[in-house]
Amino acid sequence: MAKTIHRWLLGATLLSGIASASPVVARQSPAKAAAQDAHARAAAIVAKMTLDEKIALVHGLFPPMAKGKTPNELIPSAGHIDGIPHLGVPLIRESDASLGVANQIEQRKGDVATALPSSLATAATFDPAIARAGGAMIGAEARAKRFTVLLAGGVNLTRDPWNGRNFEYLGEDPLLSGMLAGAHIAGVQSNHIVSTVKHFALNSQETGRTVVDARIGEAALRMSDLLAFQIAIETGKPGSVMCAYNKVNGDWACENAHLMNDVLKRDWGYRGWVMSDWGAVHSTAKAANAGLDQESGQELDRAIYFGDPLKTDIAAGRVPMARLDDMVIRYLTGLIETGAYDAPADTAQPISYDAHAEVAQRAAEAGIVLLKNEGNLLPLSRTAKRVVLIGGRADVGVLSGGGSSQVRSVGGAPVEIPLTSGAASSFARITWHASSPLLAIRAAMPQAQVTWIDGRDPAAAAAVAKAADVAIVFATQWATEAQDVADLSLPDRQDDLIAAVAAAQPRTIAVMETGGPVLMPWLSAVPAVVQAWYPGQRGGPAIANILTGRVNPSGRLPITFPASASQAPRAAPVGLDRLTSAEAQAAADPGHASDHQLASFPIEYTEGADVGYRWYEKTRATPLFAFGYGLSYTRFAYRNPVVTGGAKLSISFEVVNTGRVAGADVPQMYVTRDGTAVPMRLAAFQRVTLKPGEAKRVTLVAEPRILADYDPALPGWRVAGGRYRVALAHDATDRALVSTANVSAATMKP
Repeated sequence: MAKTIHRWLLGATLLSGIASASPVVARQSPAKAAAQDAHARAAAIVAKMTLDEKIALVHGLFPPMAKGKTPNELIPSAGHIDGIPHLGVPLIRESDASLGVANQIEQRKGDVATALPSSLATAATFDPAIARAGGAMIGAEARAKRFTVLLAGGVNLTRDPWNGRNFEYLGEDPLLSGMLAGAHIAGVQSNHIVSTVKHFALNSQETGRTVVDARIGEAALRMSDLLAFQIAIETGKPGSVMCAYNKVNGDWACENAHLMNDVLKRDWGYRGWVMSDWGAVHSTAKAANAGLDQESGQELDRAIYFGDPLKTDIAAGRVPMARLDDMVIRYLTGLIETGAYDAPADTAQPISYDAHAEVAQRAAEAGIVLLKNEGNLLPLSRTAKRVVLIGGRADVGVLSGGGSSQVRSVGGAPVEIPLTSGAASSFARITWHASSPLLAIRAAMPQAQVTWIDGRDPAAAAAVAKAADVAIVFATQWATEAQDVADLSLPDRQDDLIAAVAAAQPRTIAVMETGGPVLMPWLSAVPAVVQAWYPGQRGGPAIANILTGRVNPSGRLPITFPASASQAPRAAPVGLDRLTSAEAQAAADPGHASDHQLASFPIEYTEGADVGYRWYEKTRATPLFAFGYGLSYTRFAYRNPVVTGGAKLSISFEVVNTGRVAGADVPQMYVTRDGTAVPMRLAAFQRVTLKPGEAKRVTLVAEPRILADYDPALPGWRVAGGRYRVALAHDATDRALVSTANVSAATMKP
């Protein structure tokens, strides 16, 4: 959920283990319910409702500001919708978010949950099974805590590297993002609760998110951000879609008829309900008729638009009664199809936190990316006797991102620093999960003396590093919902620190705990660089296992790291570039902003569908590190590729582990039509784990919509017949193995 948190102050073995952690007590078995048509069943229930009962289901409470508005218990959380007991409609409680069951400012005293690593870390695994396991785990905890809807499923593409919520999303590619989001959603919903997919659509920035009018052509939108949503919805079948704060091509996302009625409900045949983001509703009749089905967190809007005003508009004929019926039917359909209707989360259940921690650690280890390893400095030698860790508060824990996804994790009290300035300062805290890399590395290297210094004085840090055998600098960049990072440089003179340490100690390793890409002006002087993202509540052991070789790094970048800010489509954060600080604060707080403050400004997404690595290819820019890139402690070769065309485009080949240790590789298939200037697109990928010397035959089949272009005149997808180039690659810039094949012309529905 993408709400502004300062309003809180105002008011797989692992999979089977998770599934059994929270038993479901159902009134009617989900299997029996699934045998019925959910829509017809929902319609029959709605036919028995009064007008007031229908109205009550299309707007929900924001518990911190809703005291006395319901006779039922209000669990401090994101949302609450009362049920209708005499009709069997269950009470629904909603919680944030994609990285765990959030409890951002400890509104539920003492309540903890398992914290996954950032979604970018999950995306870096290129493994839908890991994404599903994470979703199943946090879904189990949500149910055990009596929540029926988890506001998970963030799938907004990374268009700008400084978006404050990049860490919550799954990168820049629609196929990768859509597949992993779908797997995550399916995992959540395996617990008979609802997951959303969000934020529909083009919520690609945080500063100014409530005033941006995102402008893009229909074909480009369908081939980029909407394709990510479409794949996620097809594979995950979320019970609800959450519309975004921003405008899209002139209309607010939550009253955008083209997005909700034409694309989502007509073209994609979506049967569930569209809920608003918290504070994202601007009207009654327009929003309802445009396809919004439920107003979320009503106290955060300037009016309760779907309460009495909706009743008035129905009486006046401005909103047809059939539309209200459809709103409620969709809500119930989403609950029924996921099993949430027939298996309400009425009672708290025990949680297997130890097993869940293993899920989080496995995701972190699989998502950590080895960016550089000159001279095979890593894994750390068993002969190292003096190891110094510098900076990053590595003595106490690992950094996490801020905002509605913030989890108060299991395993010890977090370290928190309140903000004193910026758009997020009234609600955000910089938080470290209590998972100390220092303690984990000491445990992994009992033969060595492992120490830590804070690194505030670069000269002093350099002197200590020079006396050690190895220096490991932990660099951090905090990012949060509600504001974008100001630039791509590491804050607090950390670049100077790394440069000073590297000058004194040739065996320097940089471990990056960041929300996305950062510039690395010191890269040529540092022999080893590890991208750890925000690694979650088991981040300390995960980092230690990678550094010491207990785990072979296998992550691949789901997002391009630019060599300079000027390489991005926009050279600065769009909100920071347009808004004064006062306007930025108002934009982060839609529920308390005036009409004047909510006047929007347009942003032209001139890159269109060429997001991320496609933009770099199109502009012939060489990034610092490419999408799909990542190193290993072993090596992999691709042999005997055979490309087959026709109705499907595929490539079959052998993956061989030519090194001395077991490891995982991610072969990637990129395609484009021969003879065109269209950048290559990721069409398929597969994570493959191999023992030393082992070979495996792999076949990658191109997703048809990646081969196609969207044709608004059709309307639908059109694959142009002819010859296509196919790159079997280690990353988006790898062109060592390129073949061609003829593909048959085809058209597909929208």
